[in-house]
Amino acid sequence: MSKLTHIDETGRANMVDVSGKAITAREAVAQGFVRMDAATLALALSGDAKKGDVRATAEIAGIMAAKKTSDLIPLCHPLALSKVEVRVEPVEGGLAVTARVKTSGQTGVEMEALTAVSVACLTVYDMLKAADKGMTIEAVRLMAKSGGKSGDWNRT
Repeated sequence: MSKLTHIDETGRANMVDVSGKAITAREAVAQGFVRMDAATLALALSGDAKKGDVRATAEIAGIMAAKKTSDLIPLCHPLALSKVEVRVEPVEGGLAVTARVKTSGQTGVEMEALTAVSVACLTVYDMLKAADKGMTIEAVRLMAKSGGKSGDWNRT
């Protein structure tokens, strides 16, 4: 197992020093899923949910969350994001959420993509919970990342 970068030699929490890293194009894609009853999915797609347009609101929430990741996750660097795209799409059994985040910088955007998906999924739940408290948020995961010293990675 590789050395954990957020722990120093004495075992204390440590924000990684990225000042010596090259500035490169970085991108990450994450996905998640909100499982729900067919009637709840129909409600989400109809635009008649009491709280408004479920998909559009969740997409905006995900974008906002990506921009706030360093405020939410200890030791994350604040990043100037060049692109955040969040899509909430209907699939069998619920809504699939995908986030794509880009920057040019000294550290990656995996946490920003994962935060975007997580908050978008939570927003879907919040907007539809009056209709279906049994919804589940599932499979929030990194799908791909590119850039930086460690190079590209894709879930296979």
